[in-house]
Amino acid sequence: MTRTVVESKTKTAILGFDEPFCVIGERINPTGRKKLAAELEAGDFSTVEKDALAQVMAGANILDINAGVVYNSNPNPNETEPPLMTKIVELVQGLTDVPLCIDSSVPGALEAGLAAAQGRPLLNSVTGEEDRLEMVLPLVKKYNVPVVAISNDDTGISEDPDVRFAVAKKIVQRAADFGIPAHDIVVDPLVMPIGAMATAGQQVFALVRRLREELGVNTTCGASNVSFGLPNRHGINNAFLPMAMGAGMTSAIMNPVALPVTQKAIAEKKAQVEASGIVLPDGMDDETFVTLFGLGSTKPRPGKEMEAIRAANLLTNNDAHGGEWIKFNKAPAAEGEGEGRGRGGRAAGRRRRA
Repeated sequence: MTRTVVESKTKTAILGFDEPFCVIGERINPTGRKKLAAELEAGDFSTVEKDALAQVMAGANILDINAGVVYNSNPNPNETEPPLMTKIVELVQGLTDVPLCIDSSVPGALEAGLAAAQGRPLLNSVTGEEDRLEMVLPLVKKYNVPVVAISNDDTGISEDPDVRFAVAKKIVQRAADFGIPAHDIVVDPLVMPIGAMATAGQQVFALVRRLREELGVNTTCGASNVSFGLPNRHGINNAFLPMAMGAGMTSAIMNPVALPVTQKAIAEKKAQVEASGIVLPDGMDDETFVTLFGLGSTKPRPGKEMEAIRAANLLTNNDAHGGEWIKFNKAPAAEGEGEGRGRGGRAAGRRRRA
């Protein structure tokens, strides 16, 4: 049975058909995040630290590291990205022991990340484009690491799933020429937005089954792509992930964290509450308020997608005795409670007696 092994210095994450679904945390990536990009250019890594810890807390098995900042002071990523990648990899490794995924389109940044990473990181990524194959596959062989293979080539991204399968097969065959086994290839079949292509979900489920049965490879995807442009994206993602898992998908690059409720959202909700004539108790803290009115939390916590994944792991017998599901659903310890009392406190006790 295919098993893709990704390792840090002390911890192992396994992608496999009979393994729990592997969550690759995507948050350490400045693409589309102007604030984070500005911080990184200024040498401020506080958001990286917070994102790394929050994702691990939420259940990420691997952390994707992307240093793709286009500096205002130097727009050449070939010069700026490799040293930044090294810095972020070293920083994250000092905070957590989960394995890493080195993510870049810049050759020098990929090698810098591989050189700095301890253990056996996942490399993200290779495509079917000829120049990319010739550049990335030798690095995969040199460092003996698994690699994400994205199903597009020199002709671009095809809407035809048969073409995307053919590209994946080409990458697996070319990797074999370098002595890289199929179990070290994790194929991204490219999830299309369901809002733009009504059959996108059906396509990817069929393609994942075919990749598993005919090529014997593990698979991954950018999970949120499927819901792009639609309302209630979490609702779509929550349905998509267990269905993809049922089709044989073994991992996803995704955000495992439900982001904190903003102060602006809290203020707007309080104004609505007061306008409706509801009098709030004096001294009610923000966390109690957002919980009472169903806004979420003022702290990072596992997202709804993680709940769907944990439930699917349980239902597919990839959660021994339901231990992870039970742990996931224990109430967090109240502030000031010691770890020795357990995370569930009295609430957990009530559940055990039910």
